[in-house]
Amino acid sequence: MKMPILTSANVSYSSFLLTGFPGLEWAHHWISLPIFVGYLVALMGNATILHLVRTDPSLHQPMYYFLAILAVTDLGLCMSTLPSVLGVLWFDARTVGLVTCVLQQHFLHSFSFMESAVLFAMALDRLVAIRFPLRYASVLTGPRVALAGLVLGMRSAAITAAPSLHLLKFDYCRPGALSHAYCLHQDMIRLACSDTRFNRLYGLCIIMLAMGSDVLFILLSYTIILRTVLAIASAGERLKALNTCVSHMLAVLCFYVPMLGLSIVHRFGRHTSPLVHILMGTVSVLFPPLMNPVIYSIKTRQIRRAIVKVISLGKIQ
Repeated sequence: MKMPILTSANVSYSSFLLTGFPGLEWAHHWISLPIFVGYLVALMGNATILHLVRTDPSLHQPMYYFLAILAVTDLGLCMSTLPSVLGVLWFDARTVGLVTCVLQQHFLHSFSFMESAVLFAMALDRLVAIRFPLRYASVLTGPRVALAGLVLGMRSAAITAAPSLHLLKFDYCRPGALSHAYCLHQDMIRLACSDTRFNRLYGLCIIMLAMGSDVLFILLSYTIILRTVLAIASAGERLKALNTCVSHMLAVLCFYVPMLGLSIVHRFGRHTSPLVHILMGTVSVLFPPLMNPVIYSIKTRQIRRAIVKVISLGKIQ
């Protein structure tokens, strides 16, 4: 049960209950196995990408610098939810304090906005590489890519700061568990008794302005890329140019499709089983960090070569 703190006017809760898989508590340890493996592969895969980009000179190019920023973001996404998800499944540690919950949702949403922004930056990278190949190396230098990553990180943290601070001031007098094994902004305001109009309106606006604009500019970038590629005379060159975009397009789908699916379930699936909501929520936070290193390792020849080189050196030693 939630642990209450008595105030002079009412009862305000200082902690919340996380939700595992209702009705399947007896199978939590078995359910945790694929989830744990997913987290482990995601962490190892993104750490490997970071190591390869840092140590292999052939990967010291703008495209792979952006990939390294994406890997850092994916590591942040994983670490934002891993402790509470596995804590619920392994130890039935369902109680989470207010401050911890606010911090978790802040980092989770910040890294989600960061992922969206990095995917947009990577679309611009492909646009410059295909439309202005001779100026590519001079336009997107290493310091500029690093500065872009820093700015995107600060932007993502800043836009989620205001609603997070408001969550700390709210009174939570409605009993009930959160919808997932981790904290979400929309879940917390659902249990608040204070005036949450600012948080609701602000949350809607930043999703439309931040992620909405990212999606719009990604589509616009690929529209320009497609027009540029179709203007190339050689069919082989057209195919080669498009192949450089395949990994990024798959990464975009891996991020936005689960998020869209979760939004649809929350909006129109109110009468569906809670297990559907929990499963979609788990997929939306774990699938992108899990698949991004897999996609780039399979579809990008330079990454494959770097992995083979590391394995070969390991066998020699």
